[in-house]
Amino acid sequence: MDRFTLGIIAFPILFSLLAFRIPIGLSMLIVGCSGTILIAGWLPILSQVKTSAWHLFSSYSLSVIPLFLLMGNFAGKAGMSEALFKFTGACLGHRKGGVAMAAIGACAGFGAICGSSLATAATMGKVALPELRKLGYSGALSTGTLAAGGTLGILIPPSVILIIYSILTEQNIAKMFLAAFIPGILAALGYILTIAIYVRFVKDSGPTRARINWKERLILFKNIWQIILIFVTMIGGIYLGWFTPTEGGAIGAIGTGLLAFLNNNFKFKDLIDVIESTAVTTAMIFLVLLGAEFFNSFIALTQLPNELGRIAMSNNLSPLLIVACILILYLFLGCLMDSLAMILLTIPVFFPLIMTLDFGMTPEETAIWFGILTLIVVEVGLITPPVGLNVFIINKMAGDVKISETFKGVFPFLISDILRVILLFSFPSITLFLLKIF
Repeated sequence: MDRFTLGIIAFPILFSLLAFRIPIGLSMLIVGCSGTILIAGWLPILSQVKTSAWHLFSSYSLSVIPLFLLMGNFAGKAGMSEALFKFTGACLGHRKGGVAMAAIGACAGFGAICGSSLATAATMGKVALPELRKLGYSGALSTGTLAAGGTLGILIPPSVILIIYSILTEQNIAKMFLAAFIPGILAALGYILTIAIYVRFVKDSGPTRARINWKERLILFKNIWQIILIFVTMIGGIYLGWFTPTEGGAIGAIGTGLLAFLNNNFKFKDLIDVIESTAVTTAMIFLVLLGAEFFNSFIALTQLPNELGRIAMSNNLSPLLIVACILILYLFLGCLMDSLAMILLTIPVFFPLIMTLDFGMTPEETAIWFGILTLIVVEVGLITPPVGLNVFIINKMAGDVKISETFKGVFPFLISDILRVILLFSFPSITLFLLKIF
C-alpha cells in the first residue's frame, strides 16, 4: 500500500476509534504511531517517543493555556456571569425578547474572560435559564439562545481554541486575537438581531419585564466594572506590547482570582475545585496535543497535504472554491466531532494546502483569515445536530424541554452563523481590518 492511500484510510480508522469512545488524544496517538511504523519502521517512532513529549510540553507558548483556563474558572466562581447577566438584563429586559438578548450579551462578556464555549454555555445556563423560564420564555427560545450564546466563547478573545490554532500554524497569538474581535462582535449582534426577529414571528415566545431605572442600572454596573478593567488591561496590554499573551493570561488569572477571593461566597473548597478543574482540563488538552504531534508526523510522512495541493493545482481549482469545500466539510464534521478534535485532525492536512494558494493576500493574512473562518464553522458545530455539545448541555440543564425543541430554537441562530460565514468569506478585509490599523 502506498503512503498516500495509507494517509487516506487513516481517517476512517480514526473515526472508528472515536465511535468506540476511545479518547481523541489516545486515538490519534494509536493511529499516528501505527502509521509511522508501517511507513518507516520502529526506530523513528521510538526516537519520537523519547523526544516529542519534552519538545512539545516545554514550549513557552503552551503555558498560556492553563493560565486562561485558570482565569475562566476563577471567573465562574467569582459570580461574574451572574453580575454580567443582571446588568445586561437591566438594560435590555424591558424590550421584547430583551432578557434573551441580555443573555447573549452576558455570554459575550463572560466568554471574553472564560475563553471556553462549553464553560460559557454551562455557566450562563445556570444563571440565565431559571430567569428566562420564570419570565415565561418558551423552552425553544430560552435553551436555543443559551446554546448559541455559549459558542461566543470560542471566538471572542481570549479563546483556548484560537490559541491552539495559532500554535499549530505558528501564527502570532496577539494578531489572531485582534482579528477575532470584529467577527466575534458580528456574532453577538447577529444573535441579538435573530432574537428580535424570532419574537416578532413567534408570539409569546419572548415576553418583556418592567423597565429598570438608570439608578439601579448604575448600581449593577458597579458589580461588573472590575471585570471590564481586567479584560481591558489584559487584552489592551497584549496589543500595546506591554506584555506577551502568556503574561496577559497571568494578569487575568491574578485579577479574576482576587475578585473570587473578595467574593464572600468563595470558600477554600472552591479554590480546590478551581485548581483541580484547571489541572484536569489542561492535562486533557495536552494529551490531545501529544496525540496530534504523532498523528501530524505520520500525515507528513504520507505526503497527503502535498498530494492534495498538487491535485488542486493540476485541476486549476479556484482557491475560493477549495476554501468553500473545506468549510462545508467542517459543517458536516461538526455534526459528529467536538471543536478541538476537528482543529487538531484537519489543520495539519488543510493548512499546508491553503498556504500554497493565492488569495491576493500575504501568507500571514491568509493564515489568519482562514483560521477565523475555520473557528467560526467549528463554533457552528457546537450547535448542529446530531451532536451539538452546547445543545445537549443546555437541554440537560433545562430538564423539562425536549431535545427537538432545543434544536428548533437553535435553528435561527444557525442561519445567522451561516450568513456571517458567507460575509467573512466574501470580504476578507472585514476580518483583517483591525490588523491593518494596528
